[in-house]
Amino acid sequence: MLFRWLAYLFLAVLGASMIGVLLIVFAALVVIPTLPSLEVLMDYRPKIPLRIYSAEGLLIGEFGEERRNFVKINETPTYLKQAIVAAEDDRFYQHGGVDYIGILRAAYSNFSGGGALQGGSTITMQVARNFFLTKEKTLTRKFSEALLAFKIEHSLSKDKILELYINQIYLGQRSYGFSAAAQTYFGKSLDEINLAEAAMLAGLPKAPSRFNPVVNPERAKIRQRYVLKRMHELDYISDEQLAKSEKQPLPIHRQVRNSAMPAEYVVEMARQAVYQRFGEEAYTRGIKVYTTVRKSDQEAANQALRKGALEYDSRHGYRGPEGFIDLPRNDANLKKNLEEALQPFHDSYDMFIAVVLTTSLNSVKAYHKGGEVIQISGDGLKFAKRFLTDDPKIGNQRIRPGALIRIQKNEKNVWQIVQLPEIEAALVAIDPIDGMIRALAGGFDFNLNQFNHVTQAWRQPGSSFKPFIYSASLEKGFTPATIINDAPLFFDAAQTGSKSWEPKNFDGKFSGPIRMRVALTHSKNLASVRILQSIGLRYAQDYITRFGFDSDRHPPFLPMALGAGSVTPLQMAVGYATFANGGFRIHPYFIERIEDDEGRILENAQPVIAGMNAKQVIDPRNAFLMTSMMQDVIQRGTATMAKRLGRKDIAGKTGTTSNFIDTWFCGFQKNLVTVSWAGFDEPKTLGKNETGGRVALPIWINYMEKALKDIPVATYTPPQGIMIARINPETGLREERGAMSEYFFNEQLPPQAELPTEDFDSIEALWNQLY
Repeated sequence: MLFRWLAYLFLAVLGASMIGVLLIVFAALVVIPTLPSLEVLMDYRPKIPLRIYSAEGLLIGEFGEERRNFVKINETPTYLKQAIVAAEDDRFYQHGGVDYIGILRAAYSNFSGGGALQGGSTITMQVARNFFLTKEKTLTRKFSEALLAFKIEHSLSKDKILELYINQIYLGQRSYGFSAAAQTYFGKSLDEINLAEAAMLAGLPKAPSRFNPVVNPERAKIRQRYVLKRMHELDYISDEQLAKSEKQPLPIHRQVRNSAMPAEYVVEMARQAVYQRFGEEAYTRGIKVYTTVRKSDQEAANQALRKGALEYDSRHGYRGPEGFIDLPRNDANLKKNLEEALQPFHDSYDMFIAVVLTTSLNSVKAYHKGGEVIQISGDGLKFAKRFLTDDPKIGNQRIRPGALIRIQKNEKNVWQIVQLPEIEAALVAIDPIDGMIRALAGGFDFNLNQFNHVTQAWRQPGSSFKPFIYSASLEKGFTPATIINDAPLFFDAAQTGSKSWEPKNFDGKFSGPIRMRVALTHSKNLASVRILQSIGLRYAQDYITRFGFDSDRHPPFLPMALGAGSVTPLQMAVGYATFANGGFRIHPYFIERIEDDEGRILENAQPVIAGMNAKQVIDPRNAFLMTSMMQDVIQRGTATMAKRLGRKDIAGKTGTTSNFIDTWFCGFQKNLVTVSWAGFDEPKTLGKNETGGRVALPIWINYMEKALKDIPVATYTPPQGIMIARINPETGLREERGAMSEYFFNEQLPPQAELPTEDFDSIEALWNQLY
């Protein structure tokens, strides 16, 4: 009887098993046709972000939801592969996609532990889930996952499956794949990590948020030790390696700025350019953009711009706190509440936002992001001292508890109160030979103002535009020695295009008859207007297009001589490059090449080069004479401050518009053209005597001082067709014993001094008299 019952039981179990197997087979037959194609695995294209690099190959920007670096299996460190297998699937190389032993072991562990403590997923099953399935915990999903795992194992090698896993898995902090995680957590490439770091990374897939070493360093360490012990149990590492790795400290890399240098305006320009070319694919194809900006030049440009803006701002005094917050007394959650209050405010490089906690006439205690409470006293209060007093003019803007202020460490490493400047500025430096942009700073801080003042700000150039008018006059027969009357003028509305106009010189004085070289050197407005009158408005309007300016932005009226049109700093740099390179029109570019994720070149820069394939737009003799005159601007004119560079090969022109609204300095050395601009976004006066020579020129000098540091002083050789003659500086006429030498076109030598030269009332009279 017992045997019979056992037989019945056996047959029942066997029948149930057969029914179960048939059901599984039936389910498989139903599900298999619905399984996704493995094409996405066979031709794996991970979502790799758009990355932008400097000319040296330094990462300066990244765009994309997922941080990811694809790495091939043979480039992956052996100990990392071992750590992953030990942590996730120690029978990976033995099973066929589903590890039955592992499932039974997990089931036993879960049963004995009283809950779902372990899963039976293999690395192959995780690949199936990550690529094709959701993470919902249902029997249907698990069944599909197992079937997909079999399919994957049948189609791909074990190493290929592991490669997919290594590159696809999410590891926290927006990092996908172990290569990106190594950079995120340790600031290293994958081949640079050590065994201890590899074990910590291998512990992340189980629960990236829970074992995140940035957020939960203690849990991450516990998980790392578990991985190391599993590696030891599997004989991947020795006793000595285990002990050493368990004790090894792991400094976590907290990446504050995902950039090797501050070049945000260039990065945004590159992003826009690539997006126009590739659309949304730009952010997922792993495109690499190599720009032309150099680290040393870019850092020098940013430092010069910020220094210049802050120096101007300091001259005009402290304006008071940026705002105020309520500061309750005896707040048990004070630190948390302060952090929340500061959250909307951004630090600007080394200028930090802080909340004032206590004040006195000689001391301020403030809290800034991260929990540090700092004490400011002595010279650190000097800039804002008046706002600590009861001055009635200050009113409710007094620095008091709850005030939001900016703090910064000075050169002596002492905290001081500072403020963000209201003024904006821009600087661009290009190679005049091919137009390569070496540095571009579009504003004080991209995070505070994304408007790119180099490419988007259309402003009046003021006197910095005069060289283009003077260049036009050389084509019309003027010479650097031509006498021009710097005397009062008055024009009605018909002549100016708007209203009556009586131009004046900056100093309010008139110099009378002067040479054209002197007129440019000292930026004489009346002489410049007379030059434009003489050469013709339409001619000048057409002539300036040779330099890349838009004629419709420079109406043919007399104020054009004083820079009343509209330009961008980049346009001015291109224009001045024509003088620097001997008369060629170049085109600026900032992208050297674009590559795909495999390093194949998608696009290469093809610049036009001066002296080769660039168009000659002005006579090289014209460029030489203009350069010579602009060298005088620095040596004895409105830009003598630049003499501190100790160079004879620099030339340029200051620019200041009416009411001191826009300030410029445009200048160059033979191999580098740099333009600086400063002003308010909403045009308003910078203040009396805030000229181009005082505001914009120091920015230019501070940049060029570093950019030209190791560059030998260049020489400018007169091109063929240029002659030197001795002249009388008062008359501009040739004299064998004249007091000075001047350059001339061969065919434009002035007459000898014996010709009558008494009537200097107008340039027309003198011109008719001499020629």
